[in-house]
Amino acid sequence: MDNQIFETNQHTGKFSLADFFARIYALVGMGIAVSAVVAFITLTMFADSISAILTGNTWLLFVLWILEMVLVVALAPMARKNSPMALPAFIAFSALNGFTLTFTLAYFELSSIAIAFAITAGMFFALSIFGKTTKRDLSGMGKAMFAALIGIIIASVVNLFVGSSGMDFMISILSVIVFSGLIAWDNQRIETLYHQNNGNVTDGWAVSMALSLYLDFINLFISILRIFGIGGSKD
Repeated sequence: MDNQIFETNQHTGKFSLADFFARIYALVGMGIAVSAVVAFITLTMFADSISAILTGNTWLLFVLWILEMVLVVALAPMARKNSPMALPAFIAFSALNGFTLTFTLAYFELSSIAIAFAITAGMFFALSIFGKTTKRDLSGMGKAMFAALIGIIIASVVNLFVGSSGMDFMISILSVIVFSGLIAWDNQRIETLYHQNNGNVTDGWAVSMALSLYLDFINLFISILRIFGIGGSKD
């Protein structure tokens, strides 16, 4: 990218670690804000359309989920290569994810959504601090969490056909544990990445790490909403 989000040090041409974290979290905040705005507009202005899709056009949900997965797979290497399209692609993905989130949020009361978001924000903040400050190497845990995530994805696909509420609850519990671990690990990876590159980190790397943390946050939020929003479900 031609224009950096933060200015580099005039003498070394490098970003400080604090600036690198700030750039990443600015992007994470922007991504969450874009998703929230799109979800709010969709739920308030197109509620009837959302209901119609949920009742008679569920195939559209699968198309949207597949499109999201394609964007994630394309965005990660694009960001690492510092492509100028990485930031626009991240914003587009955040907007698309905000739209698809409405199909989950539509099942819950606003109070449940607000409580789940507050809990998620608090956990995200605490886990981020832990990941940044702990002296323990979290790479082993991170790899284990990633492996568990693959299992969760497989179990979720199976449950689409089984439709077990008990299995859905267990998946949500495990997802909270997994994404909590990934949040801590990803924060530690930011510092590791910074030092591995001797401070020569690009906006592309910031987008790449922001994407990881954004996905951690959103998936943690959905999992918590499913656990604590049971009593506040519209069904």
